[in-house]
Amino acid sequence: MIESEKSRRDLTLLVVQCDGRLVPTGDAAEPYRLLDVEGGVVEPVAVFLRELLAAGRSAATLRSYGMDLLRWWRFLQAVEICWDRASRDEARDFSCWIQLTVKKRSPSTRTRSAVWTNNAVAPPNPITGKPALSDGYAPATVVHSETVLRGFYDFHRDAGSGPILNPFPLDPARRSRRAHAHRNPMDEWAREPVGRYRPKMPKRVPRAIPDQRFNELFAALGSNRDRALVAFWISTGVRASELLGVRQCDVDPGQQLITVVRKGTRAIQEVPASADAFVWLRLYQQELHGQIPPGRMQPVWWTLRRPRRPLNYHAAHRMFERANGALGSDWTLHDLRHSAAARMVRDPHLTLCDVQFVLGHAHLSTTEIYLVPDRDEVIAGILAHHARIAEQRDEPVPPPPAPGYDPQVLSVLFGRTL
Repeated sequence: MIESEKSRRDLTLLVVQCDGRLVPTGDAAEPYRLLDVEGGVVEPVAVFLRELLAAGRSAATLRSYGMDLLRWWRFLQAVEICWDRASRDEARDFSCWIQLTVKKRSPSTRTRSAVWTNNAVAPPNPITGKPALSDGYAPATVVHSETVLRGFYDFHRDAGSGPILNPFPLDPARRSRRAHAHRNPMDEWAREPVGRYRPKMPKRVPRAIPDQRFNELFAALGSNRDRALVAFWISTGVRASELLGVRQCDVDPGQQLITVVRKGTRAIQEVPASADAFVWLRLYQQELHGQIPPGRMQPVWWTLRRPRRPLNYHAAHRMFERANGALGSDWTLHDLRHSAAARMVRDPHLTLCDVQFVLGHAHLSTTEIYLVPDRDEVIAGILAHHARIAEQRDEPVPPPPAPGYDPQVLSVLFGRTL
């Protein structure tokens, strides 16, 4: 098969300009809007986002999908291809480009571009052991982007407004057989099908914060509000956005319960919290007395600076970054959820189903990932194993060598006296 000119596109010379943007509207009927270079609304994306909104997707999901489509639109502009004329050549080149390009993290200049380069591997953080962030997009972002674009073209194909062939096809190896054929009921459900240009995701083990490290992190917090937030996160295991959405009527100190709206299912659930979390919350509420609007429907969490505004995720994330900066660590807000889950799993009085309910997992197999031993525990166990081997090696009466072996040769080889 002879390659076309488009299939031989030189990606090393490709420069993708950061034109266009995804803007919030504040309108519940259209939370986000994708604008092109001239400031006009990208209508194919607007129709797709309205479809997602009608299917019950949250505003955060629409923002995530919109960012993936924005990157795709910028790439199409760089290769001078209209969205409905894109082929699998463009999809393949986009999949290569997004995996190896440099990500612009700070909007320091108005005109920015992404340049093709090799990402350098930085050493891991000395405190957390996490690998440093590379200059490129994370594997999860690449995988999510492929899924979103495939769904986008599937929608327009079914609506008759897009190409007949999806530029992001499914893997032929998975499409050639029936989904879940000859499945063992004792095995987990496999995620089928898989996209052709979907890279493999490395298996991630949840990383919990050790107790000593958590105490240091908690001591680095600068206000009672921050201490209350972290105390609730570490004791309940709720997601960051779920806790930030708590209202005054959702807090029940007498029963030690808070009511949260789950991120995926939007289900309303009561979650138990520790007593010290409510103590820090009461201290924080006393500081805000008379400074925030009264009412049971008002948010619990507010900014520290005036004028007081409801605390959003980005402000809470910045607060946690400041605490990390004081310690030189790179823990995340989601690590607090992992830490809470690891603590509950280690408690012999709690069942795995109890932990599943508190975390809000749909499947018990998701909760089972916290049964994996912690990295520090594994390292300590292996080091203890080596110490026991060394003690056995230094026994005063070592076992005699087998017949036919020279004791002096074995002494030089194993470093001991026979």
